[in-house]
Amino acid sequence: MSPMIFLLLLILRLTTTGTSAQTWRHCTDLPPLDLLSFVLEKDTSRPTPGVRVMEDGGMRGVRFSRPHPSLSFPSAQLLVNCDLFPVDFSLVVTLKVSPADLKRNEYIFSLLEENDYDNGTVRGRMMEDTEEDKTRGQTAGRREEAAAAARKQQEEKGDEASGATARQRGAVILGLKIAGSRLHLVFQGHAKATENWVFRGVELTESQWHTLVLVVTGQRATLSVDCNAPVDMGLSRSFPTDLDIKGSTFHLGSRGRWKGLFSGLVRQLVLVPGSDATPQVCPSSEPGRINTLSVPPVLFDLSVKAPKTDSHPPSYEVQLKVSIGPQNSCSETLRGQLWFNPNRKGLYLCDGATWIPLLEEHKRLDYVVERQVLTTSSETYDIEVFQMPGMGLMAAMAHRSTSSGSGVYLWSQSGFQLYQSISTYGALSWRYFTLGEKAFLVVSNSGGWSQELAEEEAKEEFSIIYKWSKKRKRFVTYQTLRTHCARDWEAFSINGHTYLAVANHRQPNNNHTIESVLYRWNRRSKSFEVYQRLQTSGAYDWEFFTVGPYHFLVVANAFDGVTTHVDSVIYVWLSGSFQVFQTIKTFCATDWEMFQIDGRVFLVVANGHRLHGSGPSEYAINSTIYELDLSARLFVRFQDIITYSAVDWEFFSLGEDYFLVVANSFDGDSYSLNSVLYRWRGYEGFVPVHWLPTIGCSDWEFFTYEEKSYLIYSSAKAPLSKVFMLKTH
Repeated sequence: MSPMIFLLLLILRLTTTGTSAQTWRHCTDLPPLDLLSFVLEKDTSRPTPGVRVMEDGGMRGVRFSRPHPSLSFPSAQLLVNCDLFPVDFSLVVTLKVSPADLKRNEYIFSLLEENDYDNGTVRGRMMEDTEEDKTRGQTAGRREEAAAAARKQQEEKGDEASGATARQRGAVILGLKIAGSRLHLVFQGHAKATENWVFRGVELTESQWHTLVLVVTGQRATLSVDCNAPVDMGLSRSFPTDLDIKGSTFHLGSRGRWKGLFSGLVRQLVLVPGSDATPQVCPSSEPGRINTLSVPPVLFDLSVKAPKTDSHPPSYEVQLKVSIGPQNSCSETLRGQLWFNPNRKGLYLCDGATWIPLLEEHKRLDYVVERQVLTTSSETYDIEVFQMPGMGLMAAMAHRSTSSGSGVYLWSQSGFQLYQSISTYGALSWRYFTLGEKAFLVVSNSGGWSQELAEEEAKEEFSIIYKWSKKRKRFVTYQTLRTHCARDWEAFSINGHTYLAVANHRQPNNNHTIESVLYRWNRRSKSFEVYQRLQTSGAYDWEFFTVGPYHFLVVANAFDGVTTHVDSVIYVWLSGSFQVFQTIKTFCATDWEMFQIDGRVFLVVANGHRLHGSGPSEYAINSTIYELDLSARLFVRFQDIITYSAVDWEFFSLGEDYFLVVANSFDGDSYSLNSVLYRWRGYEGFVPVHWLPTIGCSDWEFFTYEEKSYLIYSSAKAPLSKVFMLKTH
């Protein structure tokens, strides 16, 4: 089971926890349910029987080759603790119809009643199909084709002979089908009479992909195609409020038999209970601008568009060209083309924006050498390295001194050089982000504006967003936000909206249990506005990450005013806001770092020190790596690593190797101690391979320049930062 499917089940459990049992319960409080991923991701070690992954028009989809038990599953596995189908719901489908779809009744999916006859038939066929799937060779293939043909012929004869077959197989509770180029929603109405809603104002063409959003809310049903204006059915009666789904089964691509098998391609099939999915799929009123809600990972593979020729090759055949020599800029015109780099002995594919490595001679870390000692105006708490279009590699450094402020540095052949000084007030961190083609920096200020301000005014603390001026080639003040000893900013996007999360550490009265704030960009006012407030305890860091279709935000809580042994919290995005997903006990948590290795999802926390009340502090304590566990449905402890007042982790990869480097800042006696570089060793976890001398290390950043790899660290106890070059072989 993939992490995405696991998370789907996990969210279901989360949303139903604490709900008292009800005799009749609608499914209205569930997250989006990706039906297609649920069947394709059950067992990724082998192809899913009954489907073929195909490419057409530069996009991948699945074609249903036959009804198969692997394409069916009990509705209770997704619609957890629900007896009735939701009255309000959305269906999001991305598909490409075939000429056959337009002539026959073909089901995209169905939800069927199951009776004893049907259950026995399915079990028998499951055993038969399982044996067929295990058989190999040409003879087995012929036996399978013959058996499938026989079943198909028998079904068709039975359908023609009697209407009893449908009753034996179980009636359609709900189904989505295409007939005559129109979409039909079929369901059980009053007294189980079959209702058929036909969207007559919409026609699907066979030559292109379509994304459909069908929304049912009471007496209203609308359908939008490719984010065009929705078509309203204007119903005479509403969708049933008592549609019983107990014991029912989903069938994808069919209604559980050959007749009605969908012959087109499907890329996305998502059920959204209780809400209108249109704003998530269509972020604006502009036709053709479409977001995907949830697409199975197996369909994420890079698509290659075949050039137009007179011979009209099949959709899965592509023509590739390989260029050799100096690298050309990867652009949309070169999408799908290959480039061989003789210097690196690598083969790369252009995806329309960047060159993706397919084959290359892998680098291996040999040793680490000091590349630059950068003298700064004061101690530095944080470094943000970023690529500025038209300028090159830059680094924003958060300097402690208010008098000298912070600096933005530009990389050259001799290393980082000061490019711009910016007035800051006890700066603790920087975050770079973009909005379209516009670039921004936001600083975390921890002090007042000036010592000359009145006492009450001096208690006011503000952090500032700076915008890059292309004309002046400088960062200029853009927006001021009130914060409370801000320790960190995190920038991210969800469903087309850009957010900023600030970690407020404490108020001037030393109160650490305060609200940290989530801001959202307002396109009309062109500014960030408060969107959500989250209770935190001495918040030190935010880390945003996405797994499958789900978005997470984890806070590092450091101190509640009494002890550093507090809960850090993982939040998940549900119904337009962040909600508690899991709490983890930490000790003065100062940083979270999320990373993935071979499909496994990890979170590592930097624990600063152990303190309770007026007792002594312990600085040599474990920092912990947690892994997303499929069976426990939680982040569980994977590995403990002894650290010394750790304040940062940085994850990076070189070739096929993965690394973590920790910022050790204090061992109880001295700030001069080694920070450690760890290498991933599979079942052994991370093992130390390099010890790097640092002074009050506060941050690590990994970056590359001209195919060379570097690490830079900042010191919170000395006015210097150091750049190390990673020598590979």
